[in-house]
Amino acid sequence: MNLKAKDISERRETAHTNGVARLMAPLRLDSGQMLHDVDIAYCTYGQLNARRSNAVLICHALTMDQYVASPNPTTGRPGWWPTLVGPGQTLDPQRFFIISSNILGGCMGSTGPSSINPATGRPYGLSFPVITIADMVRAQAMLVSQLGVDTLFTVVGGSMGGMQALEWAATYPERMFSCVMLATAARHSAQNIAFHEVGRQAIMADPDWRGGEYASQSVRPEKGLSVARMAAHITYLSETALQRKFGRELQRDGLSWGFDADFQVESYLRHQGSTFVDRFDANSYLYITRAMDYFDLAQRFDGKLSLAFQKSAGVRFCVLSFSSDWLYPTPESRNIVRALNAAGAPASFVEIDSDKGHDAFLLDEPVMRDVLAGFLEAAAEKRGV
Repeated sequence: MNLKAKDISERRETAHTNGVARLMAPLRLDSGQMLHDVDIAYCTYGQLNARRSNAVLICHALTMDQYVASPNPTTGRPGWWPTLVGPGQTLDPQRFFIISSNILGGCMGSTGPSSINPATGRPYGLSFPVITIADMVRAQAMLVSQLGVDTLFTVVGGSMGGMQALEWAATYPERMFSCVMLATAARHSAQNIAFHEVGRQAIMADPDWRGGEYASQSVRPEKGLSVARMAAHITYLSETALQRKFGRELQRDGLSWGFDADFQVESYLRHQGSTFVDRFDANSYLYITRAMDYFDLAQRFDGKLSLAFQKSAGVRFCVLSFSSDWLYPTPESRNIVRALNAAGAPASFVEIDSDKGHDAFLLDEPVMRDVLAGFLEAAAEKRGV
């Protein structure tokens, strides 16, 4: 393994390893540019078995990171998927070797716009090349190889992580035995793109954005990034969830007759925005949302999604959607399943009845756990894991 000496083994609630891998070769991007000296930050949980058959890759969503089942050492935030990954959970490190990496373009140790450009000695800023979901997956595939894994038992991802899982199925089907996609889509809708554009414009309208050069000028566009997070967070919830949690409840007795946060839902969104700026980079947000907007898996296959999976017939798939998810609604998942079936790939599909909106895949959903446990157990029996 050609990994940096920065690997640090730790034992907390879930034993894990934090590391940063320098990719062994330059990364050619969809834009045609070449990215050199690429670092990918990652965590692993558990041990690779003797047959090297138990490796699981977890692909994270837009604002998540590699710390899927362990505390983030920088922010102190706990692992973001405790309902699925950890001791006694569906993905148990006692059984599986779990890999989770910070995506290319991210801001938790992987090369991105806040990284130092080796050619200039300054942060990349907007000189960082525009990236795609496929670029992220190419970097992941190189990391997985450097970790000594030829074939993954499964690739799991929700939301943008599901897009990465789809890209794995289209590009590296021979390197995966099974695939799980939750609350995702094979391309971004006009509405998805519109919400992202609102967020990007909020960031770029902040005077402290400084044309993307804020890092070298020791400022941060906190107000713009906060508004971007507020707008996006609304799309992760459902009307029912918002009504149940907040309704029209006030923060205090009576109205302020001004523009303070009168309603609890306003205070909640402001809190989401203010805490987000402490853990995320504004330029990363621009680049990652643009990568999601560019994602259209069928486009490079003459507009036929089934052709993307023409080499995936040997992979077992599980696709889950949630009834109240209006960001990536169930018809998007059904479209994926139809394309898989048309390509001859075995696919299980379940729409889970939930009123929690898009974020349901991150929350305690017993039906989701049961479905995934059943799917993965059957795959593991077949694989001999």
